[in-house]
Amino acid sequence: MRSFELKTLLALSIVTPNGRNIADGRKTLEVRSWRPEDLPLTDLLIVENGRFLSEQGDSDDDGRLVAVVDIAEIHPWLPTEVEAACASAWAPGYWAWRISNVRPISRPVKVIAARKLYDVPLDRSDLAQLIAQ
Repeated sequence: MRSFELKTLLALSIVTPNGRNIADGRKTLEVRSWRPEDLPLTDLLIVENGRFLSEQGDSDDDGRLVAVVDIAEIHPWLPTEVEAACASAWAPGYWAWRISNVRPISRPVKVIAARKLYDVPLDRSDLAQLIAQ
């Protein structure tokens, strides 16, 4: 019997319309109350969904893969960065994740949205076919 290794990529869910704002280049900072343990995050999948996932274990079956990005730098969020985050107001105590190397997905792919950073069953070699040319 053959065994297959499941390939996964790391993902971050973003509430609509901000996944699309990232894919379109309008949102260059993602603001979170937490930060990942390791940087950089390369080929991070951006999954847009319609509601906030605020409880441990929350997920949403209606997520859509909209972009692939890199996060190389995280710093304390500054009051001057509200527009870059597509936010309505600034609040202290948050982290600004600088979004770079944005690669929009040519056609949104349905995937689950979940809290924090999570794995999506997708192989890195499949990304080239999904990224808009």
